[in-house]
Amino acid sequence: MEGCRYDTQLLIGGRDMDVAAIGDHFNEAFDGNCLLVMGDESLVKIHYHTNGPWSVPEWCAAVGEIYDIVVEDMVRQAKGLKG
Repeated sequence: MEGCRYDTQLLIGGRDMDVAAIGDHFNEAFDGNCLLVMGDESLVKIHYHTNGPWSVPEWCAAVGEIYDIVVEDMVRQAKGLKG
């Protein structure tokens, strides 16, 4: 999906998390691009561009404890404004 407005990043803490399964879910369930899912069984970092940023932490909260949530408006950033 081109033209995604929001850069969404967060960390998920938990146990026995499956990084590949989390990435697969994003590819199947969300509309966006520039997906990065990295980590291990106890900590996963998500980086994702989307037009629906609030659905990302909502789903991730069901997987584990979410924190360090950042949602930046890339259109504002491109105009030199705070994201």
